Amino acid sequence: MSDFKERAGALDTADGLAALRELFTLDDTVYLDGNSLGALPRHVPARMQDVLTREWGALRIRSWDESGWWTAPERIGDRIAPLVGAAPGQIVVGDSTSVNVFKAVVAATRLAGDGRDEILVDATTFPTDGYIAGSAARMTGHRVVPVAPSDVPAALGPRTAAVLLNHVDYRTGRLHDLPGLTAAAHAAGALAVWDLCHSAGALPVGLDAHGVDLAVGCTYKYLNGGPGSPAYLYVAERHQEAFDSPLPGWTSHADPFAMTPGYAPAEGSVRGRVGTPDILSMLALESALDVWDGVAVEAVRAKSLALTDFFLECVAAYVPEGRVTSVTPGSHAERGSQVSLRCDGAGDVMRVLIERGVVGDLRRPDILRFGFTPLYVGFADAERAARILGEVLAA
Repeated sequence: MSDFKERAGALDTADGLAALRELFTLDDTVYLDGNSLGALPRHVPARMQDVLTREWGALRIRSWDESGWWTAPERIGDRIAPLVGAAPGQIVVGDSTSVNVFKAVVAATRLAGDGRDEILVDATTFPTDGYIAGSAARMTGHRVVPVAPSDVPAALGPRTAAVLLNHVDYRTGRLHDLPGLTAAAHAAGALAVWDLCHSAGALPVGLDAHGVDLAVGCTYKYLNGGPGSPAYLYVAERHQEAFDSPLPGWTSHADPFAMTPGYAPAEGSVRGRVGTPDILSMLALESALDVWDGVAVEAVRAKSLALTDFFLECVAAYVPEGRVTSVTPGSHAERGSQVSLRCDGAGDVMRVLIERGVVGDLRRPDILRFGFTPLYVGFADAERAARILGEVLAA
């Protein structure tokens, strides 16, 4: 036990990202649920106080121009872009992940052209993605084909319009092959749509480098935007002129204040907008993104892998044999930034862990899920979490 504690201390001392922890509002709890809700950056409340009292309270409607509210969706999109490997002008922030999945899937089927009536969907995907894809298919006359990500290349064919995949599986933490699966989709003449909810802010994505067509993601996990913070939509520049949104709202109009009955789409990523931006949560997100200034995603990824390696090593040492089984891949090339452990009585175990100051979460029926956010989780946290898990399971 002392050996792991000593190693954790040495690793934290050598950690080049360790100082970033001070940018967040944290306590003595080991918080391993940032893959569901990121911690609050300390400076955000002061920023929101200014938004409420000066921008909304004093300037009121003038803030749409004078405080930059109107351009916030694209401006904040450009701040997220480097974190997912995208050039400026391709990401717009707004709406929920579910709404953006709907936009992306329907737009992908329209971009694919005639004769393609199938949408391949990750069979293990987060449920909402499947629900949305099913609805989009019914509305567009397509057929949903559920398929395991590893089986996508074999399932692709001349009828495939689009493939909707999760970059990291929400339950197991498995990292899927974005470059390879995107290339396979393109070779079959289909478009690749990726859900980045569990990868953006935790590892390099490379949207532009790997030729992704469309992507969506939330901002309240590793990007720490706050509960219900707006999601984002990526439309590759090469598709923007032909991008046909199924939700052509007034703020994506080429001249929104003309209030004309006919719809004429704006140019660029603005086409992904729908209605009036949710300014309060959007500006909280914009402020939260300040913690990324000067931080390289590659450094975050290196620490993530080191943290999860160390945690798994501690679990193997502390937890009684046979009580848990990792369902997260051991291979770095296949691992996101979480560790999921299968455990009998997982609900009761997680309840006790939280009571003892280790906050993870449960995925029914038997998965203990621990998310490692490298900006504020350290190696001492990993050691303590594994040690307390061992004590709970030995009781």
